[in-house]
Amino acid sequence: MKRKLLSALVTAAFALGAGASQAQISDGVIKIGVLNDMSGLYADLTGPGSVVAAKLAVEDFGAAKKGMKVEIVGADHQNKPDVGSNVVRQWLDVDKVDVIVDVPTSSVALAVSQVTRDKGKAFLVSGAAASDLTGKACSPNTIHWTYDTWMLANGTGSAIVKTGGDT
Repeated sequence: MKRKLLSALVTAAFALGAGASQAQISDGVIKIGVLNDMSGLYADLTGPGSVVAAKLAVEDFGAAKKGMKVEIVGADHQNKPDVGSNVVRQWLDVDKVDVIVDVPTSSVALAVSQVTRDKGKAFLVSGAAASDLTGKACSPNTIHWTYDTWMLANGTGSAIVKTGGDT
């Protein structure tokens, strides 16, 4: 499951870069930053396994055979918005990362969304659920790939009411 999701995210990252000129890809290398919780609450769902899955997805995509140089980097945001946004700033400003993926913690995702918006880079969210990512904090640089809290509550509540639940 993790590998399929990251494969889709990596493919989307390539699609975002496909229409861009080579000058927009840092140093001719597509760098994908996998930012998540490597050691805490979400480490088993994302963590180091997501970095491995992203590398396998690049291999499955056949980037090298297509003449693409792709590098996957990973970091632990420790479930702290300030840590996550500082990692992303470092990646974008110094390490020339082109796209950020994963970020399973909503508070960190909201902070990263603002940084990627300010820097004009892409952010593919696949784990954070805050509806603000597509609501009041919506950004043209952020793709909220999965569910959000509004959908979860509305979908569940509507289904319960339709089956006669009223308490």
